[in-house]
Amino acid sequence: MAVLGAVILLVSRFAAANQVPPRLPLDGLAYALLSLACAALLLRRTWPFVALGTATAAVTTHLALGYPYGPVLITIVVTAYSVAAEHPPRRSGYACGAAFLVLFAGHVAGVGWPGLLARALPAAVWAGALLVAPWAVGTAVRTTRESRARAREDEARQRAYEERLQVVQEVHDVVGHGLSAIHLQSEVALHVLDQKPEQARPALDAISRTSKDALDELRATLALFRSGDAPSPTPGLDQLDALTERMAQAGLPVRVSTTGQARDLPSAVDLAAYRIVQESLTNVLRHAGPTSAEVRVQHEREALEVEITDRGRGSTGPAGSGIAGMRRRAAAIGGTVEVGPLPTGGYRVHAHLPLTGEDA
Repeated sequence: MAVLGAVILLVSRFAAANQVPPRLPLDGLAYALLSLACAALLLRRTWPFVALGTATAAVTTHLALGYPYGPVLITIVVTAYSVAAEHPPRRSGYACGAAFLVLFAGHVAGVGWPGLLARALPAAVWAGALLVAPWAVGTAVRTTRESRARAREDEARQRAYEERLQVVQEVHDVVGHGLSAIHLQSEVALHVLDQKPEQARPALDAISRTSKDALDELRATLALFRSGDAPSPTPGLDQLDALTERMAQAGLPVRVSTTGQARDLPSAVDLAAYRIVQESLTNVLRHAGPTSAEVRVQHEREALEVEITDRGRGSTGPAGSGIAGMRRRAAAIGGTVEVGPLPTGGYRVHAHLPLTGEDA
């Protein structure tokens, strides 16, 4: 802005040449008004209204006294833009409207009635050209800036919501699975405690191991979300044996079969597959009654197919949060989860997890 002000002062020396009608040559007062208008540019960011008012007053006085038109008019354009870019359209519109009236009045000042009518329209067009375009551009810039800021805020809120949802889902899977197994093992222990107390000990041992495993996994999960770095490997399909052992201790025999060429899976796919199996078996434990389950894992070239089936009575109620969570997990990596009863009885969960998803 200092450079622009210096250019305005230098070029203004030659602005009077060939102007019709002739204008007064620059003198000390003219340079003082030009300097005041240029100084207003320094205020355009901190006090844009003051900057516009100062520039308008200085330029109007400069022209009303008969000094030449010139690059000093740029100060009106710049300060009008600043007002529109920094303030809402209504407030900036009022300010630019007031500046328009001052410029218009100064442009026609001293003109007699017959000449006033002829000069009014050119004066209005001139003043409008100085103010309308920069106001429109500044308003557009402000609108774009606010839209981007709102988009960033919405994105931040959405990201925070998704992170909270992920924490809730992880806790649900860990705690829900552990408590379901503990509940069934506790019922077994209570059932045999009086008549066959020696058979209660295995159930109590299973409760102890299951609760410890659930607490360890819960601590690791919460530590992961607090620090952003996992203190230990996240669960994956390599832990299916431990999972099926816990389910067997809780009364649900599980058979696991794997087809295709096994290979290292992306961590997001591995975790999603494990959680889907875990949640599916937990649902079988809760709702299917006495039965067994089968887990089939098929490694394909571009996807992992996981299927969990049982022969129990299934669930007749609406889909719960566990199924919705499985679908969210799969969708996060571009996959799908299909659930439903089998024609021959029992229930089936099938997950298609692509290995080339966004998060894979």
